Amino acid sequence: MKNTKISLAEVANAAGVSKMTASRVLRDGGGFSEATRKKVMAEVERLGYLPNRLATVFAGDKKSTFVGVSIPELGNEVFAQVLEGINRKLGAFGHQTVLGMTEHEQEHEESWIETVLSWQPAGLIITGRSHSQRAIQMLTGAGIPIVEIWDFNSNPLDMCVGLNHFDSGYTMGRYLAGCGYGAFGYVGTSHDTANAASARLSGFGKAVSDASGTLKKQLLLKDVPSFYTGYYGTEQLLASHRDIDVIFYQNDNMAVGGYEYCKRKGMSVPRDIGIAGWGDLPITSIQSYRLTSIAVPHLKIGQHAAEMVLAQTNDQPIRPTHDVGFKLVPGTTVRSQAG
Repeated sequence: MKNTKISLAEVANAAGVSKMTASRVLRDGGGFSEATRKKVMAEVERLGYLPNRLATVFAGDKKSTFVGVSIPELGNEVFAQVLEGINRKLGAFGHQTVLGMTEHEQEHEESWIETVLSWQPAGLIITGRSHSQRAIQMLTGAGIPIVEIWDFNSNPLDMCVGLNHFDSGYTMGRYLAGCGYGAFGYVGTSHDTANAASARLSGFGKAVSDASGTLKKQLLLKDVPSFYTGYYGTEQLLASHRDIDVIFYQNDNMAVGGYEYCKRKGMSVPRDIGIAGWGDLPITSIQSYRLTSIAVPHLKIGQHAAEMVLAQTNDQPIRPTHDVGFKLVPGTTVRSQAG
């Protein structure tokens, strides 16, 4: 049996009213009795009619209740946590998210922006601060709240919430140098466009240089930042640079993978080699060791972004930029601070 969509005309006929009256009831537009409202709504429920909310928005009868949200990838639990924060806050105020994944590609982001803006959203939340020129033109001319998240920008297109990734990398590099390390390695992934991980690596490299250390190797893999990537990345790194005494990873999942490789090869952490991650991800809470990492309030980033959209939508005053900060988490996977 073929499924057929219930029309507004069918609802109106079943309720014994005109299509215009049924439409006014669903839009709560007034001009009808309570008895009429009850009849129409009873038929809506009985027939399973789903009103076209998007058409209502286009007609100018009602404000949009959805917010477009773009993230690089759904498989990265960092962004999954940010998305959870967004959903929690928007959902509490009757808004929904329309998700897009850019895969770290400006062309994908541009195409998604063009599509989602045609649906007249209440606002957009976009990951990152690097966009194509056409995307910038569309965003600045959209006339809706725009929030750039993840990489803090003091001069955003509209609003921004995130953290300074360069500073977080610098903080880790300075800490590891203070632990007496001198030969550093880095394992991460690479993308064709500027991204927060690149900023962290730049900050880390600057701290190593300032401490007169040596960044022996930056291994950037064409892969996702996962446990396995960290495992085989560590294998590659140490195969070519056996003198490295500490490794900084793009995220904690990669660091855990690196730890397991070192363990299987009979290396003692931190006696033989130091391991440091980034993100303070959930995996670290179930390990027998405490991974040295950088803690980031992922949920708060999402919540603040949603609050910014809601506030601007309701013409409420709000600070256009918010730096959520980060915190160094000393662990047992690197040596104690020297002296």
